[in-house]
Amino acid sequence: MKQDHVQQRAIRLGTHGEDYGSWMSNPVFYVAGALLTLSTVLTVLSFTVFHITALGAVFVIAALLLLALLGWITWIRRQYAFGGGGTMGRTHLAVLSHLDFDGQGQLLDVGCGSGPLSIRAALTWSSARVVGIDYWGVDFGYSQAMCEKNAASEGVAARCRFQHGDANKLDFPDESFDAVVSNYVYHNIRGSDKQALLLETLRVLKKGGVFAINDNMKPRMYGDMEAFAQELRDMGYEDVRLIDTTREAFGSRRRAAMMMLGESRMLVGRK
Repeated sequence: MKQDHVQQRAIRLGTHGEDYGSWMSNPVFYVAGALLTLSTVLTVLSFTVFHITALGAVFVIAALLLLALLGWITWIRRQYAFGGGGTMGRTHLAVLSHLDFDGQGQLLDVGCGSGPLSIRAALTWSSARVVGIDYWGVDFGYSQAMCEKNAASEGVAARCRFQHGDANKLDFPDESFDAVVSNYVYHNIRGSDKQALLLETLRVLKKGGVFAINDNMKPRMYGDMEAFAQELRDMGYEDVRLIDTTREAFGSRRRAAMMMLGESRMLVGRK
């Protein structure tokens, strides 16, 4: 594992012109920008047309708050980017560093997005075959074609396969994979039981297979994860533990909270 960790640190994704996008989705910027524009227009109208100073002051405050919001989310996007703060790369490094995988067989990446975690896994374990699945909604602008192009550019296209999939019901038989990973995916799936999602992910893992699932595990979304981890142990899973990834990936819990991922935890173990 130590050798794998050193090898992963030597991997530098995105150095051949790949497009990995950003974790901060475009619609967030569109909405914030539209509201800022509207507030600015209403501010001008309040002072110059309606001549209602109090109303104009309200819209000035709203515009300033929206401007601050736009600046904040722009900073977050920059911090996540491979070419910026590198937080995206550090979280992928953390996930694979805690995966007790020997690199033999098939690895599944649930919610692969633009493919960076899948590609890093393929670069880390040269004998592994990697399958990345994603629903590829419109929010982030990711696609299967983007994943395949990135994998080809990084030189691992022959060992990476990407396909459309739904984490609620994985299109694979029981015990199909030797390792399963996921990174900040399930909290984005609206209306789902998070612990049920985890069990569905573990369903496709072979006996003896390993898993590392990292997410923003807010108690109101995930419930009691310590109790869930114990349930897995009672079911026969081994080495099950929860790891606080805020310091490892972000430097501190406070910084993680500033980047909207203050409850980052990773569930790891062996089936």
